[in-house]
Amino acid sequence: MTAYIAHQPDADGFIQYSDTEHQTWAFLIKRQLALLPGRASKAYLHGLELLDFPKDRVPQLPEVNAKLQAATGWQVEPVPALIPFGTFFELLANKKFPAATFIRTPEQMDYLQEPDIFHELFGHCPLLTDPTFAEFAHQYGKLGLAATPKQRVYLARIFWYTVEFGLIREAEGLRIYGAGILSSPGETQYALTDPKVVYHDFSLELALRTPYRIDIFQPQYFVIDSFAQIFHAMQPSILDKIATAQALGDLPPLFEPKHKVLTEPVVATAMHDC
Repeated sequence: MTAYIAHQPDADGFIQYSDTEHQTWAFLIKRQLALLPGRASKAYLHGLELLDFPKDRVPQLPEVNAKLQAATGWQVEPVPALIPFGTFFELLANKKFPAATFIRTPEQMDYLQEPDIFHELFGHCPLLTDPTFAEFAHQYGKLGLAATPKQRVYLARIFWYTVEFGLIREAEGLRIYGAGILSSPGETQYALTDPKVVYHDFSLELALRTPYRIDIFQPQYFVIDSFAQIFHAMQPSILDKIATAQALGDLPPLFEPKHKVLTEPVVATAMHDC
């Protein structure tokens, strides 16, 4: 359930945002851009430069799509705030990334459970200009279409620990490529510096068995060496690995049950939001 209502584009794909909504975008992008140096991955920063989002208004999807199409053939598809798993995988399988067309209210600048247009465009779209990452997302969508509802729950973990909350090892050190981190001011700083964080070298088998919570800073992250690593993991054999993960069971979580009082700042995300 969500209190937000997505805007409907006109016949040309454009949306009439209010002055307040444009101001919200301007505040969010200025805040995040200041945090990226020394933290964001090179591929993300290159994609951000290619997309060249406006700093004073919400981008229009036709503008973004023209640049994505030229880079990798991807498009952004306007959707409601929350969509079913099946629709999500179908869009990715057709090289379309779902983007909710609302933006958070000023009262929810720092905490939003639903994926808004800032998270979808600023967080996700820059990496869709990278050919290897874009093909990984495409293959992920095709595998999701072939999966059962129970298997999709495990595929969601892969998405969570890569597309949303992934880290990559670069020559200068660990860098962020996950959209859930890069669209969150708190987690952008926390992910690389908090002494309590646990870092794992990316393992498909381990990620499939690792549960997560959507409403906290993540206690652990998976680190890749290249986008080719996660692309090559997206093979039909992943469904067999899911069966193994189901048989072995989940690993003990590194977080408290949701009903307990939290002592750390939180950021809320959905499967593809922040």
